[in-house]
Amino acid sequence: MTQARKLDSHFDKGLMWFRRDLRSGDNAALYYALKHCEQVWCAFVLDTTILQPLIDDARARGVRGAPPDRRIDFILASLAELDRSLRDGGGGLIVVHDDARHAIPELAEKLQVAAVFTNHDYEPSAIARDEAIAEQLRDAGRELLTFKDQAIFERDEILTGQRKPFSVFTPYKNAWLKQLTPFDLKPYPVERYGKHLAAPPQHLHRALPTCEQLGFTPSNLAELKLPPGMSGAQQLLEDFLTRIDSYNERRDFPAMRGTSYLSVHQRFGTVSIRTLARLAHDLSLQPDGGGAATWLSELIWRDFFFMILAHHPRLEDGAPFREEFAALRWERGRDADAAFAAWCEGRTGFPLVDAAMLQINQTGFMHNRLRMVAASFLVKDLGLDWHLGERYFAEQLNDFDLSANNGNWQWAASTGCDAQPWFRIFNPVTQSERFDPQGRFIKRYLPQLEKVPAKWIHAPWLAGDAQLAEWGVTLGENYPRPIVDHAQAREATLARFGMLRPARG
Repeated sequence: MTQARKLDSHFDKGLMWFRRDLRSGDNAALYYALKHCEQVWCAFVLDTTILQPLIDDARARGVRGAPPDRRIDFILASLAELDRSLRDGGGGLIVVHDDARHAIPELAEKLQVAAVFTNHDYEPSAIARDEAIAEQLRDAGRELLTFKDQAIFERDEILTGQRKPFSVFTPYKNAWLKQLTPFDLKPYPVERYGKHLAAPPQHLHRALPTCEQLGFTPSNLAELKLPPGMSGAQQLLEDFLTRIDSYNERRDFPAMRGTSYLSVHQRFGTVSIRTLARLAHDLSLQPDGGGAATWLSELIWRDFFFMILAHHPRLEDGAPFREEFAALRWERGRDADAAFAAWCEGRTGFPLVDAAMLQINQTGFMHNRLRMVAASFLVKDLGLDWHLGERYFAEQLNDFDLSANNGNWQWAASTGCDAQPWFRIFNPVTQSERFDPQGRFIKRYLPQLEKVPAKWIHAPWLAGDAQLAEWGVTLGENYPRPIVDHAQAREATLARFGMLRPARG
């Protein structure tokens, strides 16, 4: 498998394999394929090794029949737009539902291509898949050529002075910014070589499958304010740019429209990371560029987590980054199972936590501040293994990405690199008072608390049963009592971590 930005070879026929890059513009692998081949066919594999576990996991959770999955609907809609864009340029998209290890070598054989072009994937299982495909192609006299596309800097491009990977974000960010040049943010001029696009041969042309044909049922994606595809990404980006100056002030408040809402588009590559980083960087240099500078930091975190996973592939198998925390003893048994179910279903009795969990369950999105609050509550209030939450978010999030999901959960659990110190524990009530002071977000997802005044909305059990009754709330009936005492849980967490005597610094 060849990994290079510069390519000297020229081929008669090539195959572009789309994956996490569902766009026809500013796409590294597509650019190199078109530049270095006389004919280029384009393909996407709906990989059964990825899709079947989603179906199996849903059935394990008790879902009967074909499950809904918003990500499938998002991908299918984005593929349809990508296909139209490629057809406008004289090409089109071959879509195959199969194991990629079989589908890509078979397509390469049928099309008689000399090389397959694709962009880097950083997950260990995906790297193993690519190596297996590269070996098959090599045996047939073909090449797999891969390129950097979904990161600005990857794996070994940002290292310490000792040529080792960073494990703390701020020095990584400083090195990232110091190394950045305009060339790193320059878009790939795909359109310049568009004449080399080839239309799918008739015997390989098939209509885009429906979600039912893939084993899923339609989700509620169409009801959400999440437009798919390249046009959806552009729409959300243009909206965010009208609000970016206030990003610093608004991004932590879930009731406000403060974030970019572009994370799922970054995940599936319907927008180029170079476009986003270039805008963020340029705007950060303006006199009022504080919001853009903060957004750029968020984009750099993405590169950071890609780098961490690349250097520590054991994280995919569930290992804590800080190995001493593998000995942590989490709560187990029926009570723990019941507490986890209450957390998943938004029945903890802590309104901000419950509203956050209902948001992810109903929309596949959770505000970033709430991700921290909900994760901290699971680990440090309920004393449950962070792997449980990591897996649940992986099942629910539209923008699920292994590196970021693992990195953020380990941050919250204090087991990761540059993590929240184990002795700092979020108070779910004070977080609620600070970031949803009027309870607007809470009431959006917990309408039974609509009449509860802001003074009591964050901890309604403190108001007393008689007063709650006046507001239409009966604890234990239409809203649960708290399933844990935060002060007691805090002491238990300090004891749990303290048994290992990790450093407080």
